[in-house]
Amino acid sequence: MQKNTNQKLQALNWDDLRYFLEVARTQRASAAAKRLGVDHTTVARRVRELEAVLGVILFDKSRAGGFTLTADGQRLLSHADTVETAVRSASEQFAGASQGLSGHVRVGSTEGFGCFFLSPQLARFTAANRDMSIDLLSVPHFISLSKREADMAITLERPERGQYVFTKLCDYQLRLYGTRAYFQNHKPVRSVADLQNHAFIDYVEDLAFSHELLYLKRTIPNARVNLCSTSVIAHYHATLQGTALAFLPCFMATPNPALVSVLPEEVVVTRHFWLSSREELRNLRRITSLWDYLRATAEANKSLLMGESSQMNYVDP
Repeated sequence: MQKNTNQKLQALNWDDLRYFLEVARTQRASAAAKRLGVDHTTVARRVRELEAVLGVILFDKSRAGGFTLTADGQRLLSHADTVETAVRSASEQFAGASQGLSGHVRVGSTEGFGCFFLSPQLARFTAANRDMSIDLLSVPHFISLSKREADMAITLERPERGQYVFTKLCDYQLRLYGTRAYFQNHKPVRSVADLQNHAFIDYVEDLAFSHELLYLKRTIPNARVNLCSTSVIAHYHATLQGTALAFLPCFMATPNPALVSVLPEEVVVTRHFWLSSREELRNLRRITSLWDYLRATAEANKSLLMGESSQMNYVDP
C-alpha cells in the first residue's frame, strides 16, 4: 500500500471493514450479503467505495473465482482482522458473563474427522448456543490459520511456527478394513504375509497433503494398490464395495457393521490430532468455549477414537 495508507485507515470506520472482511472470507458478494443481512449490490458498492477511499484494488473479481484478495487486500486483511478481534474482545468483556455465547467461528479440520466426528458434535453445540454460528471446513488439505482461512484448526501435525496456541486433542487409531462379503470371496488373512494376496485402496502419493497419510506404504511394503484417491471418504465408500482393503480411521469404520478389521492387533497405526488457534483469538469467549467443548468430546470418545467401541458419546455444550 502507499505511504498515506495509515492516514486513510484512520478515516475508516468499523462498518467499512466488516464488509471487506466478509467478502474476503466468503469470496462472494452474495454470501457476504447473507451474513451481513443486506443486498449483494450493497456489498459490492461498499467494497468499491472502500477501494476508492484507499486508492487501491483490494480484490480481483471474476465469475469463476469470485472476489480474490490482491496483495493490497491481503495487507488490509491483517489490519481489519486485528480490529475485529479487538472490537469483539471488548464487546465480550463489557457484555459480561450473564449473556450467552454469540458470534461466528470457522473451524478447519481433516476431512474424515470433520465429517464423521465433528459434524454431529458441533450440531449439538450450535443447538445449545443459538446465537453462535460455525463454519466447519472438512477438507482433504491443510487449512491455514496464518492466512486466516479459519479461527481454529484440527490437524494431523503440530504447528511448528507462528503465533499459535495449540494442544494435542486426542490419539486415534487406524486399522485395515474390508467388508464381510469381501472375506467370503477372497483368500483368508491369517498373517501379515497373507496380505500380499490382496488389493488395497490408498492415497495418491504425490498429492497427499501430509506424510502422515502414507501409512500403507510404511506398514505393508509392496502392497498391491488398485485404486487411489485424495479423499479418505472415497476410501471408505470404495471399501464398502467389497473389492479391496483399506486403512481407515476406527471412528469411521467401527460403527459400520459391514466392515471388519484385519489383524487388528498386528496391523494398527496410532496417530494424533492437534487443536490450534491463532494466539490473539484464544481468549475470546466463543473460542474458549468451543475449544473446551472439543477437548471434552474427544475425552468422552477415547474408546471410539481408539477402535475399542462403536458408540459415539456426547457431552453437554
